Amino acid sequence: MEKLLIKPMEAAKMLSIGKTKMYELIKTGEIPSKRIGSSIRIRVKDLEEWIEKEQVTL
Repeated sequence: MEKLLIKPMEAAKMLSIGKTKMYELIKTGEIPSKRIGSSIRIRVKDLEEWIEKEQVTL
C-alpha cells in the first residue's frame, strides 16, 4: 500500500529541492499541507496535482 501522506523532507526529496524551499512552499500555501499535532504532512495527491499545475519537470 502506497503512502497517502508524506513528510516535508520526503516531498522535498521527490522534487529535488532543499528543505528551506519546501517549507517556503508550505508556508505560502503553494503546496497544501495538513497539521497532525505538531507534525506537518503533505498528501501525495496534492503534491502530484501541484506538479501538474506548475508543469514542473522532474
